[in-house]
Amino acid sequence: MPPSSSLELKMVGGRVAHPILKGPSVVKELIIGSVLGLAAGGLWKMHHWNEQRKTRAFYDLLEKGEISVVVQE
Repeated sequence: MPPSSSLELKMVGGRVAHPILKGPSVVKELIIGSVLGLAAGGLWKMHHWNEQRKTRAFYDLLEKGEISVVVQE
């Protein structure tokens, strides 16, 4: 059954507060990007240093004669 007046249509829904949408903040984006970039770079550098340490330890042991890359018969 259709409403009898347009007044009923207006009063059906309550008033909802809608947030005001703003554009992206350039400064905030730059800060977040810089922090994420430095964090990722730091993790990559730590990984690189760890791999260098392993390689250096391997060659030190090889020089001392404690290990060999030749299969013993």
